[in-house]
Amino acid sequence: MKIHYPQWSDSTGPAARRQARRAALAQAVSLTAEVCGQAMSNAAADMLAGDLCDFDEAQVLAALARCRMELQGPLKAAEILARIDDGRPDTDEAWSMMPHSELASVVWTDEMARAWGIALPLLNVGDAGGARTAFCETYARAVREARTRREPPHWTPSLGIDPAGRERVLLEALDKKRLSPSHVAQLLPEQSATLSALEIIAQVKIKSLR
Repeated sequence: MKIHYPQWSDSTGPAARRQARRAALAQAVSLTAEVCGQAMSNAAADMLAGDLCDFDEAQVLAALARCRMELQGPLKAAEILARIDDGRPDTDEAWSMMPHSELASVVWTDEMARAWGIALPLLNVGDAGGARTAFCETYARAVREARTRREPPHWTPSLGIDPAGRERVLLEALDKKRLSPSHVAQLLPEQSATLSALEIIAQVKIKSLR
């Protein structure tokens, strides 16, 4: 059965709109907690709503939907924050993107780079399982902290020495709007870029001007 939440109305002033958003979100939180098998007081639901109401409405409701499908225990703020889709990869995707040699390139977030710095020493001594665990725990914590501070993802390239791999990673980041066309063009000068890469960059530049 599809749950219909109250609509967050924009027909009144800023303070009233925020209060309406908070009330609607508190009801959505309370219903989600109930689905997860947890009795939540109105005060607790309102407190959680206050923590979340500055986030995009669609992102929060999607995160609550994931909580209803995935949680095996009580609903907590950390579980909701972990499921907000703000453009950052989840832990499995982030781990799969990590460079495992000097040949490989990556376009990563600050949180991914931070977690990789913790995992790499373990990987270098052959502890692949420990490296993955350390990466995932550090990354998940860093993402929660960044979302609590309302920080958007910040993407930066770390380029390896393989030209083909570098081009592939940069074009993928361009396609996902993680890097701008001008930034990618600077990192793929004409003498090293393939013709198809130059054409893609040019097309994206044209579209961005419209």
